[in-house]
Amino acid sequence: MPGRPAPSRRTVLRGAALTPVAGLGLTACSGGGSEAAATPTAPVDLGAESEIAKGSAKLYRDSNVVVSRAANGTLKAYSTICTHAQCPINKLDGTTLICPCHGSQFDATTGKVLQSPATEPLQELKATAENDRIVVGPGA
Repeated sequence: MPGRPAPSRRTVLRGAALTPVAGLGLTACSGGGSEAAATPTAPVDLGAESEIAKGSAKLYRDSNVVVSRAANGTLKAYSTICTHAQCPINKLDGTTLICPCHGSQFDATTGKVLQSPATEPLQELKATAENDRIVVGPGA
């Protein structure tokens, strides 16, 4: 470009050295890629209905789903993709889901946010019990 001095060798090398660091920072704050967006798009058989006692919840990491059973026996299911940065939630403590990325916490029985930075509740999924099996997802 005319009228603009060429960057020094030091400036070019400094920029080249910082580029990978900036990329790592963006990767660390990203939502976890396409794998994280994987919630059931068809009915998924999660296992025996007896695996979830009344008043408890179970995390199904491979399906990105949590299922809870109310005291009256009804089932509720939620996507375990954090609504803050789309990280897959991989920890359930009692009925509290804890996101590993930024520490958001959700109630596994209601999907509601218990601790920020997330502000939106988890996506509710349809859950049914068929032939003593828990089935979750569209068309369940």
